[in-house]
Amino acid sequence: MRMAFELHSRLSLLIKLVYIMHSPHILQDFDAAITALRGEVLSMAGIVRHNLQRAVQALLERNLDLANSVIADDDEVDNYERSIDQLGMDVLVRFHPVASDLRLVVASMKISMNLERIADHATTIAKRARKISSSAELQDTNLIEPIYTLADGLLRDAISSFNDHDCELGASLHARDKELDRVYKSAAGTFGKRIEEAQGRGLDYLHLVLVLRSLERVGDLAVNIGEDAVFLESAQDLRHESDRTVK
Repeated sequence: MRMAFELHSRLSLLIKLVYIMHSPHILQDFDAAITALRGEVLSMAGIVRHNLQRAVQALLERNLDLANSVIADDDEVDNYERSIDQLGMDVLVRFHPVASDLRLVVASMKISMNLERIADHATTIAKRARKISSSAELQDTNLIEPIYTLADGLLRDAISSFNDHDCELGASLHARDKELDRVYKSAAGTFGKRIEEAQGRGLDYLHLVLVLRSLERVGDLAVNIGEDAVFLESAQDLRHESDRTVK
């Protein structure tokens, strides 16, 4: 009698679990949470890329209002990071995702962290732009533009690799970042020589060196996002690997 009761209880529990797993309401909530998570990451990415573009534009055009708006908008990026972390934790606690769904949560939280760091670099560039704009124009400031173009291209494609589920694009960013490093070193060398020549503009050239460093870091962080996109789609961890091809 006791064995039959235990068997009936276990069978009832199994039926309830099957019902919960296949309940349209539960599935709808899960799908909505996953969709919201991806949407928040992409919205954050769009804002971060826009902030970086405006920060460099403020530097090149000596636009103080634009620089100030980038600095002010950094709080919005921080709010997105907090929102993504909260959404990710809610999905983990409520739904216990596995496989690709679990990877999406992990990748989304990691990507938002890298995006927040890129936004910090955009803010740094905007602050340097304000300082440089307070003194006479430097023609060498134009050397920043090609480095920005390379960094922005990496960031754009990193976001696309996540949005389009494109492993090959995400894996390709590491090799492309080497070109950014090469151009960065060349420009940094030029600015270094200008600092030695000084003539009262040494501090301005130092600001430009720090802008270069921020853009170089943006490239590195974009590579990180591409690697997270590869991990999401293929479960392959490309970090620290000399062979970055997707298997």
